[in-house]
Amino acid sequence: MRDIAVFSGSAHPELAQEVCAHLGVPLSPTRVSRFANDCLEVQLQANCRERDVFLIQPLVRPVQEHLVELLLMCDAARGASAGRITVVMPHYSYARSDKKDAPRISLGGRLVADLLVAAGASRVLAMTLHAPQVHGFFSVPVDHLHALRELAAHFRQYDLSRTTVVSPDLGNAKEAAAFARLIGAQVAAGAKQRFADDRVSISSVIGDVTDRDVIVLDDEIAKGSTVIELLEKLRELGPRSIRVACTHGLFAAGALKRLSEQPDVLEIVCTNTVPVPLDEHTDKLRVLSIGPALAEAVRRIHNGESVSALFEESRGA
Repeated sequence: MRDIAVFSGSAHPELAQEVCAHLGVPLSPTRVSRFANDCLEVQLQANCRERDVFLIQPLVRPVQEHLVELLLMCDAARGASAGRITVVMPHYSYARSDKKDAPRISLGGRLVADLLVAAGASRVLAMTLHAPQVHGFFSVPVDHLHALRELAAHFRQYDLSRTTVVSPDLGNAKEAAAFARLIGAQVAAGAKQRFADDRVSISSVIGDVTDRDVIVLDDEIAKGSTVIELLEKLRELGPRSIRVACTHGLFAAGALKRLSEQPDVLEIVCTNTVPVPLDEHTDKLRVLSIGPALAEAVRRIHNGESVSALFEESRGA
């Protein structure tokens, strides 16, 4: 069995430390430096030869800097004769660029996948991709985890007898339905139309939310425009309570502050796939750890065990 080596870029070293703590292995050091001409250079400061190398780096702001870091880490590991290189990407931001919905538009999700493989990635471990079909952009194996088990464990502390899980749009309805099954709740979805990155319209909510405890579930919250629009529509229907949950709490452009200021939102729940902005802390925010799940997936990949068995366990939870 090859030795394991885990490295982190600068995007989210705290999560990498947590994963290594659960694995019982040290986090190997990485040096990132910048030349006078603004080019980045990465050095992996531990032996990689014939080792099972895991590179942990979510693509978060500044996305382009962290992407180039990750590409250089892959290249450094390949040049150091790594036995296998697994990119652990808790958040793949370019997954949103997954379709050609306008003339002459770029498909960043596929392009970045090709770049990672060209740089040396032989496997990818991701969590809650914006659309499941993004797997197909990669020409190497992809293990796709979700955080539904962690979210369900959190919400089971409440009385869920009159709960409805609401997806902001039909695209995320399948994920919302899976989460609703985990907690024994009903499911509903918004009929959304997007006009721009921060301008959406939700014409109706399909499902029963009147006088019920609502959990709004999305894969990620960036500017929060979709959730705030959904809240307006929900208020017309008279829910008993509202909580908001997502896997990736990006909370860009003051989104966390805007959501926490909504008086009827009791709680905002996310995971630590990305660093949560510390300058916008609110008492309504709950951050759940996906470190144990990532560590278990890494362990199974390293040992040649089934990663999909994790999904079966979460369905039975």
